[in-house]
Amino acid sequence: MLDTTIAGSLPKPAWLAAPRTLWAPWRLEGAALEEGKRDAVRLALRDQEAAGIDIVTDGEQTRRHFVWGFVEQLEGVDFSKMVTIGIRADRYKADVPTVAGPLRRRGFIHRDEAQFLRTATGRRIKFTMPGPMTVVDTIHDAYYGSRAKLGLALASLINEEARELAAVGVDVIQLDEPAFNVYMDEVRDWGIEALNRAVEGLPCRTVVHICYGYGIKANTDWKKTLGGEWRQYEQTFPLLAASRIGGVSLECANSRVPISLLGLLGDKDVLVGAVDVANEEVETPAQVAAVIREALRHVAPSRLFPCTNCGMVPLDRELARAKLHALGAGAALARQELSRPR
Repeated sequence: MLDTTIAGSLPKPAWLAAPRTLWAPWRLEGAALEEGKRDAVRLALRDQEAAGIDIVTDGEQTRRHFVWGFVEQLEGVDFSKMVTIGIRADRYKADVPTVAGPLRRRGFIHRDEAQFLRTATGRRIKFTMPGPMTVVDTIHDAYYGSRAKLGLALASLINEEARELAAVGVDVIQLDEPAFNVYMDEVRDWGIEALNRAVEGLPCRTVVHICYGYGIKANTDWKKTLGGEWRQYEQTFPLLAASRIGGVSLECANSRVPISLLGLLGDKDVLVGAVDVANEEVETPAQVAAVIREALRHVAPSRLFPCTNCGMVPLDRELARAKLHALGAGAALARQELSRPR
């Protein structure tokens, strides 16, 4: 009950990649890089276990970026043809590769990483991958001619990979879809169909992460334009409630999301963001427990999983560790409250 998890990413050690930097290049090469990635995963696991996190991830230590880790292994994506585009509805610019032909997996993408994660911890494990719409929004299409066609093609490849991850012991597969808070019409028109295709037939638990993004300036500035209440979820939650996805991960700590919107998710699992990743302050366990307590007014305890708002890769490592401990301790407080006689 109230099992904790994180959105996915944790800061990388400075010897592996530049700290507090998205898309940071590796600082190692060859065999040393592969060994360094595994060591970084071990450290990420130890940090989560020490903080009392129940469902752990690899901290995305083996990937430069949550999208590129998947896209780099696809045939049909040309990284020699980089194009600068506006992503997330032009919220910020990014240099992205070009889709130059039909997309296919060259082979296993994350299976070896998932197998290593499975052997490195006795806890339940979650593996994250980018969702179809977010990949579409983070590459340049010069082949499919339609965001929907490209998204559905990607969904099939994500599903192939996800089935293999489940087969090696992954307990939860999470698809990251920050684009779901931006392109509301596309979510309705093809995004849910692509999400359903991506998780079709999976034997493990599934979740989609649709928060308001990393704590970087482009995102924090955008949030200031969203008004006194952030009601984007009001459009997407009913669609997700009717979808194949098993759960939804969202931002609730220090956000303007009306907590009552959680009731629109029906019987889905809810990974409630109870730790803010967009500030330098460490939450107290009581503050974390307060967010959980409020969410429990709308979600049954058996379906609620205290979580971080988003990934923590842009944060200082010590700050991220402290926030992990706050999450674990706050969830423990909330469990104690639920267990008291009434």
